[in-house]
Amino acid sequence: MLYDINVRIEYDYETQASGARHIMRIMPLNLGASQRLIAGTVSMTPDPAERTDFYDFFGNTASSLVFRSAHEKLDIRMKARVQVEAIQLDADLTTSLSGLAKDLSEWLSLDGASPHHYLAESPLLARNADIAAYASTVAGSSMSVRAIAQALCSRIYEDFSYDPEATEVDTLPGDAFKLKKGVCQDFTHIMIIALRSLGIPAGYVSGYLRTIPPPGKERLEGADAMHAWVRVWCGRTTGWMELDPTNNIVAAADHIRAGFGRDYSDVAPVIGVSKSSGSHTTEQTVDVIPL
Repeated sequence: MLYDINVRIEYDYETQASGARHIMRIMPLNLGASQRLIAGTVSMTPDPAERTDFYDFFGNTASSLVFRSAHEKLDIRMKARVQVEAIQLDADLTTSLSGLAKDLSEWLSLDGASPHHYLAESPLLARNADIAAYASTVAGSSMSVRAIAQALCSRIYEDFSYDPEATEVDTLPGDAFKLKKGVCQDFTHIMIIALRSLGIPAGYVSGYLRTIPPPGKERLEGADAMHAWVRVWCGRTTGWMELDPTNNIVAAADHIRAGFGRDYSDVAPVIGVSKSSGSHTTEQTVDVIPL
C-alpha cells in the first residue's frame, strides 16, 4: 500500500512560553522492504532557533528542537509518502518458552534491536503481579511463543473495552488493568508487561493506522490517529513480529511504523519542557490517505 500521511500537532499556551526544548519522533521509519519512506518533511511555527535531526539508540528518526523566542502556540506539521508491505506470517516455527530462553542466552548483541532490552522493567513499565497472573492463565507449557502472544492479544481484546475517556496519557498500566478500559497505549503496555512476565521480550511500536469509513460514508479528514501496538521477539528463527491488541490483529499494511521502544516514553511524538506558566491545550490530527 502507498500512503500520504499528514500530521498536525498544535500546542496552545495559556501564557506565552519564553522558551522551550523538545524532542520529536513523528516521521515514519525507513525499514527496507517492509516499509519504505519515499519522502518526508517536518515543519513548525515558530521556527526553532536550533534543530538537530538524528537517529536515537533504537534507530528512530528524531529531531531535537530549541526555541528561544516567546510564543503563544507551537504548530508542528509532518508530511510523508510511505510504501508499506503486509508481513505474511508463515507456519508457526517459533520456539517454546524454554527454547526462547536458550536463544536469548546465545544472543550476544546489545544494539538497539537486541531482545535483551525488552525483557526487564522499563521507565513506564514496572512488574505487576496481577498482570503476571493474568498472563499465566493464558500461556500453556506446550504453546509456542507466537501462540502465547496471539492468545494474549485476543484475550486483552475480549476482556478490555476501548474507552478514550477512561484513562490519560500518564495512567499507570496497573490502573488501566483494574479498570479493564482504556486506549491503544494502555492495551499495549498491559500486553508488554504480561509477555515480559513470561520471559518473552516485548516492546512498544508507535505509528499510524489507516481507518476505513463505514460503507457508503466518505472518509473524514483528520479521522485517522496515532496508534500503538506490540512488538514480540519469538526467537532466532522468527525474530520480531507485531500484534495489535486494540484490534486483535497482526500488524499489517494498514500499520505505518514511526518508532520502536521499550514503552511509550521511548517513542512519544513530542517530549520536552516549555518555560511558561498556566496550562496548555493540545490538538492532534492525522490523515492517512491511501493512494
